[in-house]
Amino acid sequence: MQTHTVRTRRSAESFPREEHLAWKIAEVAADPVAVPDDTAEMVINRIIDNASVAAASVTRRPVANARAQALAHPYGPGATVFGVPGRFSPEWAAWANGTAVRELDFHDTFLAAEYSHPGDNIPPILAAAQHRGSTGADLIRGLATGYEIQIDLVRAICLHEHKIDHVAHLGPSAAAGIGTLLGLPTDTVYQAVGQALHTTTATRQSRKGEISSWKAYAPSFAGKMAVESVDRAMRGEGAPSPIWEGEDGVIAWLLGGPEAVYEVPLPGAGEAKRAILDSYTKEHSAEYQSQAPIDLARRMRERVGDLEQIEKIVLHTSHHTHYVIGTGSNDPQKFDPHASRETLDHSVMYIFAVALQDGGWHHERSYAPERAQRPDTVELWNKISTAEDPEWTRRYHSTDPDEKAFGARAEITLKNGAIIVDELAVADAHPLGARPFAREQYIEKFRILADGVIEKAEQDRFLDSAQRTPSLGAGELDQLTFTVSDEVLARTPKLNPGLF
Repeated sequence: MQTHTVRTRRSAESFPREEHLAWKIAEVAADPVAVPDDTAEMVINRIIDNASVAAASVTRRPVANARAQALAHPYGPGATVFGVPGRFSPEWAAWANGTAVRELDFHDTFLAAEYSHPGDNIPPILAAAQHRGSTGADLIRGLATGYEIQIDLVRAICLHEHKIDHVAHLGPSAAAGIGTLLGLPTDTVYQAVGQALHTTTATRQSRKGEISSWKAYAPSFAGKMAVESVDRAMRGEGAPSPIWEGEDGVIAWLLGGPEAVYEVPLPGAGEAKRAILDSYTKEHSAEYQSQAPIDLARRMRERVGDLEQIEKIVLHTSHHTHYVIGTGSNDPQKFDPHASRETLDHSVMYIFAVALQDGGWHHERSYAPERAQRPDTVELWNKISTAEDPEWTRRYHSTDPDEKAFGARAEITLKNGAIIVDELAVADAHPLGARPFAREQYIEKFRILADGVIEKAEQDRFLDSAQRTPSLGAGELDQLTFTVSDEVLARTPKLNPGLF
């Protein structure tokens, strides 16, 4: 890996385009280096993973609305939309599929200086690939780039510190991935990356306070913008530049300011793109920092015994967990039994209480209003708080994969004064966890979430096609979707009419 120093530059300063971070990213995208076998295998796993969570969310209102918008834009050749037959304009397919993938917050993750769901790259890159008649090998190359760029940006540039939403790293990565997919020249990818970043910087209010459906829409909007940015760049249109380093650019006014310096790692020329191997998926449908606490609660349940005897629970954890999904956020909504699913998903206090009571987690039942409003749950929930522990924060930011951790130490104080303590550094499904996910677990997750949604024959067809992605020929990528019956679609809540 090569480390690039990135900082604000004055307009009068000599700063050749070839030194811009967007150009360096474009060079990585344009590099014809081969994709390693283990990277390609993990790409297949994540294609399956995305379809799993899309199946589980296909009848939810935000997903149905996004799908309805896409269906208003039929197009040829076009791209597919989860759940329905037909082909649609690729940017709208990316929008609909990106929303389906993100709605339940249940797909892969990478956490470092910033946080991300790099699987958000798949919908826009796949939509562009289907529209252009690309091969499976082309798709894998594009996805390897999308993952690489997003993860490398996440390693180096913190957005949330400045209240900028993490999809600001997704627009550029998806644009770069589409550039690799289509074999575009460096200059074209450079312009697309700049446009994608410029149009996808927004505040983090979408993940603060009363969290709405925009939490799912934000990454799908970034994917849609990436597709449109590539289209404009291919037509010869340019972007604000230098987009990161400019005197009035992203670093100067949205991030660390004119004096800030970032060290961004990117693969060198001829170096394979392997970043996807550093990411990890979710066993539970909850914010990633809740994965280990869910497993910890499941493990501690028998030791505690009668939960009525709990006096208080303190989760000692990282800065991020405490301030974003813990009591450090000072969000009263995180203790509201009538809060939205999106808000409950960002309350580790609620999640730990339910996991402790139920001994596990379910993507629907654990968020049901009647579950959140249960009196004994509300009572336990309000006994839980979080506290930042410098050691957990250090491990969260560690660059050593064997030391990096997203867990917590739980101290449960009983009414008789006894204290039960346990800790878990990584989730059971993490590569270093008790039960790491491999192909078998990705397929099992798909089967569980597709049950009652996708007919068995269609499940089998999709899984067969996904596992043959490297050998799919031009025009065959439409196999990487699924359809559901009219009876399943009829479960969708009644939708309000829109503009289209």
